[in-house]
Amino acid sequence: MKKTSTRLADGRELIYYDLRDDTVRDAVDRRPLDRTVTTSEVRRDVLLGDSVAIASHRQGRTYHPPADECPLCPSQGERLSEIPDSSYDAVVFENRFPSLAGDSGRCEVVCFTSDHNASFADLTEEQARLVLDAWTDRTSELSHLPSVEQVFCFENRGAEIGVTLGHPHGQIYAYPFTTPRTAQMLRSVAAHKEATGGENLFDAVLERELADERVVLEGEHWVAFVPYAAHWPYEVHLYPKRRVPDLLGLDEDARSEFPKVYLELLRRFDRIFGEGEPQTPYIAAWHQAPFGALEEFEGVSRDDFALHLELFTIRRTPGKLKFLAGSESGMNVFINDIRPEAAAERLREVASS
Repeated sequence: MKKTSTRLADGRELIYYDLRDDTVRDAVDRRPLDRTVTTSEVRRDVLLGDSVAIASHRQGRTYHPPADECPLCPSQGERLSEIPDSSYDAVVFENRFPSLAGDSGRCEVVCFTSDHNASFADLTEEQARLVLDAWTDRTSELSHLPSVEQVFCFENRGAEIGVTLGHPHGQIYAYPFTTPRTAQMLRSVAAHKEATGGENLFDAVLERELADERVVLEGEHWVAFVPYAAHWPYEVHLYPKRRVPDLLGLDEDARSEFPKVYLELLRRFDRIFGEGEPQTPYIAAWHQAPFGALEEFEGVSRDDFALHLELFTIRRTPGKLKFLAGSESGMNVFINDIRPEAAAERLREVASS
């Protein structure tokens, strides 16, 4: 992998990740852009104990542009985009309309391929490995920013999810705090460790799932399963078998196997609802240990956390979505219409050829 860092016309950082070491990236952003101005701030909800990012400048962000005006495609001639070069393998840049910025963190866009009509599932294993390496590199770089406590790499796919740009891409949020979801996991890990005299909760969960009927696919270094208490109609958790706290902790064997396992999982998601159905909308979310202090989680260190990816769709059956209504949105109590065991069986049935 070759990494080349440059700047866009408004000062934002852009980084090319290339498969070939001899690739030259010297294209200049020719757009007449003013310096980016953001209004992001983080406010604390004292009742719930969580934080909300207020980012009113995002109201003016690009919304469903036609394909020939996609800002994530490479620049061609006088059609100038966020990527100055005429081609790329993978690229990361600072979001022009970030939810978090400055002392409130940082937001980046990750373009998986220059092919506007592709999806992550269409990538080759070599391309998918390049994206994994980019995620890992950005996790490392962002973790050293003084305002950053947790790094979150994720992909939203599909209009039903709320995606406003159709180009295959994901995002990276660098939060100035530990997110509520991660904090809850750490509290559970701490309580289990104390109750069992030191047993790791992630290890216990993985051992149980490996022995149960909800495993979807398994490699030498990774396992994917539908969790016992899945929140979503089709939800799969992907774990490395060797517990590590973040992407940086993966060894070469796990990195090498990841593309094959993950691409197979994504392709199965596209087969869940049968041939002829639109691509399955999904969210793919990497969970990594915070880089900040963990004093509030007594007896727990970063090494007690387990890196994993959660992949889920809001579609519950062809043409029908799972909406977060009263119980879910009002009380955060999920109601799942599909038994996790049935979801796992369906995902095993649709193995790609």
